[in-house]
Amino acid sequence: MPISERQQHMACMKLGSKPEAFHREGHTWFCTTGLPSDVAVEIGEMSFNLHKFPLLSRSGLLEKLIENCSNEDGSHCVLQLHELPGGAKAFELVTKFCYGVKIELTSLNIVSLRCAAEYLQMNENYGEGNLIAQTEGFLNEVFSNWVDSIKALGTCEVLPYAEDLHIVSRCIDSLAMKACADPTLFGWPVSGCTNVQSPAGVVLWNGISTVNKPQSVREDWWYGDVSFLSLPFYKRMMQAVELRGMKPERVAGSLIFYAKRYLPLMNRQSSFKDTNHVNPGTTIPTPSEADQRALLEDIVDLLPNRKGVTSTKFLLRLLRTAMILHTSSLCRENLERRVGTQLDQAVLEDLLIPNMGYSVETLYDIDCVQRILDHFMSVENTAVATASPCIVEEGKLMDGPDCLTPVMLVANLVDGYLAEVAPDVNLKLPKFQSLAAAVPDYARPVNDSIYHAIDLYLKAHPWLIDSEREQICRLMNCQKLSLEASTHAAQNERLPLRVIVQVLFFEQLRLRTTVSGWFFVSDNLANSQDPNDNLGIPKTDGSHQVDPEQDHGAGVDDMRERVLELEKECLSMKQEIQKLVKMKRSWNIIPKMLVFRQKSQRCNSKKSRPGDVKTPLSSSNGHQNHEHAFAGE
Repeated sequence: MPISERQQHMACMKLGSKPEAFHREGHTWFCTTGLPSDVAVEIGEMSFNLHKFPLLSRSGLLEKLIENCSNEDGSHCVLQLHELPGGAKAFELVTKFCYGVKIELTSLNIVSLRCAAEYLQMNENYGEGNLIAQTEGFLNEVFSNWVDSIKALGTCEVLPYAEDLHIVSRCIDSLAMKACADPTLFGWPVSGCTNVQSPAGVVLWNGISTVNKPQSVREDWWYGDVSFLSLPFYKRMMQAVELRGMKPERVAGSLIFYAKRYLPLMNRQSSFKDTNHVNPGTTIPTPSEADQRALLEDIVDLLPNRKGVTSTKFLLRLLRTAMILHTSSLCRENLERRVGTQLDQAVLEDLLIPNMGYSVETLYDIDCVQRILDHFMSVENTAVATASPCIVEEGKLMDGPDCLTPVMLVANLVDGYLAEVAPDVNLKLPKFQSLAAAVPDYARPVNDSIYHAIDLYLKAHPWLIDSEREQICRLMNCQKLSLEASTHAAQNERLPLRVIVQVLFFEQLRLRTTVSGWFFVSDNLANSQDPNDNLGIPKTDGSHQVDPEQDHGAGVDDMRERVLELEKECLSMKQEIQKLVKMKRSWNIIPKMLVFRQKSQRCNSKKSRPGDVKTPLSSSNGHQNHEHAFAGE
């Protein structure tokens, strides 16, 4: 069992006092006491030529077998113990113990020796301080040390008899207790040594420091050690620490470490930029695809259900690996639900899941992202419905901006995802619309991102008919386009003419509203009093006195210059509309929408007034609003 280099010392216990009295020749062990052997014990391919008395005096089972063998056949007998726990290696130690030869108990052989002693019935009825009592006492010492417990548990994997003796459960409980304990109070996590020298030169006894300030220990100190356990033991370890109240974040961290160690596909997708890296020097055999599939499904079941405990990045990596390994549909649905509950924490790169289906239509799995998004919206709608102070009428923003933050983040994520998948010529219009429409309109304060995705889709799908182009353009709100996006859309030949006119109209309306606001400010400046009077500051005489009328006149002149610039922009936009009418006279909608007034209005500050601007009802009324807005121009 490989353990980190900082934990090399093991507990040990020495039994017996006689020197070595056995030697091996091939597959046969012989006793060198000089007495002829009268019993042979066969275990697998190995054979032990021994004497009856030392064995029957310590073992109840051997006593019965020797007694039965002697009654049947003379003095020499042959015993077969092929089912002995630990096999020939364990029986070698048992034999030496019976002869009083020196042996050494360690965490690597204690479990097999304890199981063999129980199997051979080496209890106190056959001598005080028999092997069962000796091994049981040393096991308690092993369980008090983290490193020894890990090594002992590793040997239990090939000893089913250890389950019957509750050695496995006792070892796991010991490890769970140490993993959940405060590492600053005890010395067991960082060292298995009994004598440790601290940096200040203070000797530690039994791993307990006497200095006032112990060394800091990371909370993930135990991840690497338990990752060497087999999956059944690891699962029981995780369940034990969870029952003892370990933080869900630490449980999830250990599961992530374990998955990265035994699922090579998790590391191939991209590097994890965290501190829990698998040691590149360790060589771990790659499990089979079936073992990896079972491992992934078990890890998903063990992951804590609390939102945000497991990173969305890791969940999406698991989901992608699950698709490659063809795990059960229940496992994939579980991962999709987990990702959906915290989709606002995802990044675009991890959301680009390749399509693993047999009938591949698109490059990326659009349906998977759609299911994740639908689950997020269902959870979000439920959360918003219960938070009554944040609910207002449709189309308006909430009073609590924090309530909208996750939805806005997801809206930006979905728009970015749509921009990535839009160039795929196999992406059907209904799928694009369904994904874009799943996000509510209030989650997009600015529609530049969705406009960019729509433009990319139209560019990659030039065969769309006019009705389909208008249909996809309904996904964006022209009123929420920025100035740069509006300028681009007004010159975009891929957009339907109806949409271009709508963009120009709202841009003109925005300019008129801005001009009206400036005139309002100008009137306030004209009617305002001298600020010095309001502040109670005495006026100065001579050259230091400021003429209010001259200062106000200069401000009005500057305002008029800016208004003239806006007039030029309005005139330029009208000329753009006229050009579009000449280029696309076949559109029947143009005469209805662009009926300009016989007396053309000029954006002159002397002739036009802010109150003359008529504001349409809303953009949701379609082209009828445009007809009312442009009527009479």
